[in-house]
Amino acid sequence: MDWIPIVFVTFKFLVLGTGMFYAIKWHYDQGKKGKENERRAVLRAGGKVAAVFVLSLLGLGLVTFILIKMLGLDLTFP
Repeated sequence: MDWIPIVFVTFKFLVLGTGMFYAIKWHYDQGKKGKENERRAVLRAGGKVAAVFVLSLLGLGLVTFILIKMLGLDLTFP
């Protein structure tokens, strides 16, 4: 039964490799068809998502800092 992992892993790499090839090809073809306005809209939406992520990360850090201070934990560096 030592041949089963070899067959399954080989099959997995073949299937995933084929899927990745066609996914990359499809995205490349879609990029050729895209208009400049669509690209700007995608970049603008990506910027908004990144800004919301950074703000939520800062908010989480602030809430964590306040909670640590309320619990009286030591925040000094050695």
